[in-house]
Amino acid sequence: MKQHQYTKNIKYIIKQALREDIGDGDITTRLLIPANKNSIAHIIAKQSGVLAGRDIVYQVFKSIDPRVKINFRVKEGEKFSKGKIIAELKGNTRALLSGERTALNILCRLSGIATLTRKFVEAVAHTKAKILDTRKTTPNLRILEKYAVRMGGGTNHRFGLYDMILIKDNHIQAAGSITNAIMRTRKNNSKMLIEVETKNLSEVKESLQLKVPIIMFDNMNLKQIREAVKLAKGKPRPSKVKWQKDYKKYRAIQEGLGKAKLEVSGGVNLRNIRKIAKTGVDYISVGALTHSAQIIDMSMKIDN
Repeated sequence: MKQHQYTKNIKYIIKQALREDIGDGDITTRLLIPANKNSIAHIIAKQSGVLAGRDIVYQVFKSIDPRVKINFRVKEGEKFSKGKIIAELKGNTRALLSGERTALNILCRLSGIATLTRKFVEAVAHTKAKILDTRKTTPNLRILEKYAVRMGGGTNHRFGLYDMILIKDNHIQAAGSITNAIMRTRKNNSKMLIEVETKNLSEVKESLQLKVPIIMFDNMNLKQIREAVKLAKGKPRPSKVKWQKDYKKYRAIQEGLGKAKLEVSGGVNLRNIRKIAKTGVDYISVGALTHSAQIIDMSMKIDN
């Protein structure tokens, strides 16, 4: 995504979030707080975690009152402990109170994603596996949630349906076979990166023969994953080589071996991810990073 489009999307998200919360005006604050009153406030962590969303918090308060000053005491992507002061804010009290909930909602949500992602990343440390996110995100907040994954040390998979070809089970069913799906895709678009979803060793073999750049092992158990990796990275030889027919097929398989990137998806959790990573796969995609991450609770306290 281009930078100007990214900035535009972020501004739109913040605008809509503030409109949702403030609407026609913060009635309670307007009735209780003098318009010219200024205060100091602190955002405090009520749990330990990994920080994500500093710039969003900054933009939330600045969009309400550009004069608000924010001093963060924790870096983006940095771990913090319970009780840590995340940031100090100085400015118009009305602005601080009106922006509080929107800023905290986003900060807590993104920090929760970053925190969970970091746990998965640390679980596969010293293996070659990279942790990927998925498209299982909150509608209209994907740009923020995928950013939070990066702050946690994860890697973004495709952003949407438009930036990569990922042939999944329903595409294969509709096309008739993996071979049909790949051939049609290459005929109509030969430039974009292709990944195919496989559910058994037969489909892995078929994908290797077709020299698919990325092969996903979907919902395979650990034994199946090990066998699939061995198949993709090893050197299988036919028991009997017929030098006219079978040898050409064997050579086609051999030429594709070791070149495909391998991804595991489905059934991944913190209990089994280390074992999956040690099979030698390149990527492990985890939908839970964005669809099941718990928020990291924080609060904002006015000091005066």
